[in-house]
Amino acid sequence: MAVTLDFVKAISNKPKPQTDNLQFGKHYTDHMFTMDYSTEQGWHNPSITPYEPLTLDPAAMIFHYGQTVFEGLKAYRTEDNRILLFRPEKNLQRMNHSSERLCIPLIEEEVVMEYLKQLISIDQDWVPSAEGTSLYIRPFIIATEPNLSLAPSNRYKLMIILSPVGSYYPDGINPIKIKVENQYTRAVKGGTGTAKTAGNYSSAYKAQEKASNKGYSQVLWLDAIEKKYIEEVGTSNVFFKINGEIVTPMLNGSILEGVTRTTTIELLKEWDIPVIERRITVEELFQEYENGNLEEAFGTGTAAVISPIGELAWGEEKMVINNREIGDLSQKLYDTITGIQTGKLNDVNNWTTEVK
Repeated sequence: MAVTLDFVKAISNKPKPQTDNLQFGKHYTDHMFTMDYSTEQGWHNPSITPYEPLTLDPAAMIFHYGQTVFEGLKAYRTEDNRILLFRPEKNLQRMNHSSERLCIPLIEEEVVMEYLKQLISIDQDWVPSAEGTSLYIRPFIIATEPNLSLAPSNRYKLMIILSPVGSYYPDGINPIKIKVENQYTRAVKGGTGTAKTAGNYSSAYKAQEKASNKGYSQVLWLDAIEKKYIEEVGTSNVFFKINGEIVTPMLNGSILEGVTRTTTIELLKEWDIPVIERRITVEELFQEYENGNLEEAFGTGTAAVISPIGELAWGEEKMVINNREIGDLSQKLYDTITGIQTGKLNDVNNWTTEVK
């Protein structure tokens, strides 16, 4: 698909960070993509310009009512120097799903995909090649109309910024400690839990802070009504291997549908490993642990791909899972997904898209 856009080249290029010291979200490439929306013109003025600060009216509605959505995906450099995206169409589909929930105008997914590929192509020298590194891609939309009325904005800005990032596990893929959250609520059916929107994450800070102060990496959220059904981890969906069968919470109107979650389920089915999406209580999980049936637990998400869980705290109880070691299935999923992402394994499902 041929798409045209304005391009303003950066006068000078930034110094690139050392790939052995890349931190998440600390460095940004030379250029960014922007596109505006108004009710009169629709989406218009697609541009790639030098990365620079924004100028917004203090009354811009994003500041006051939080009308925004975002996505996160990655570009990977292969050993033969190609650049691959992993299932990017699913991220743009989910962005439109989020936008619909937040009353934000939908984008033309195929057109924006081409804009995204052009941006990466222009800044392709920023895609790192070291083991475990990638180029993180953050598309997002904000409401820009200066208006304090409590109603959807009539103006928006879509932006895409790029950031080279290192391995999520600097010391290897090690199991993490997670605390079950009994007090605070992440999302409720009918709310914005299925949308990737800013407020979902900032409202989780308090629970995360409480867990971090006790030495836990993440929070495991329960349902908002009965506080007993497992939903998801702070930054990922969650899976449990119970007596040879994989169980993950079913999508219920408050759980974000992760791209890595979908990929994991599809791979498990390909491997003829039983996988069930259903409601599961934390009490049931603890009982399975007591019975010796809880064999593995792991989260799935873009940032870490697979996050093995070595310890799960529920009130005063603790579940030490698989001796705090990564399980065989977690390792196989991690190796397979990252292998496809980086071109080391054959992509038989056509999940990758090459940027040329």
